[in-house]
Amino acid sequence: MHIGSIRTDEDHRRALAEIEALWGAPEGTEEGDRLEALVALVDNFEAKRWPVAVDPSMDPVDVLQFAIDELGHDRAELTRILGSRSRASEILGRRRALTVAMIHAISEAWNIPAALLVRPYRVKSA
Repeated sequence: MHIGSIRTDEDHRRALAEIEALWGAPEGTEEGDRLEALVALVDNFEAKRWPVAVDPSMDPVDVLQFAIDELGHDRAELTRILGSRSRASEILGRRRALTVAMIHAISEAWNIPAALLVRPYRVKSA
């Protein structure tokens, strides 16, 4: 059984697809062992790629700011994803809450687990 390291987002996507295909494999079988190894590798990659996942004090806006500051994304990208500069500014300024559609779009575009973006957070009142 050859299982390689997960180093890129593409490796991560392939591993997730294989995990999905192997899901439910009985323990102690070759498929079950492969599933267990892949899950461990994915967990390790995600902890390194998205360290905010383990920090419960970080809310979705903190996650977006982390993606901008540390993962090479920028406000212009967020503007394109959300459809307007004012909307991106309102989100980052905590004046507007993320919607399910926004969460899905950001998650897909930036490969951020949606679970990090659905956490509750306070929006500043006007």
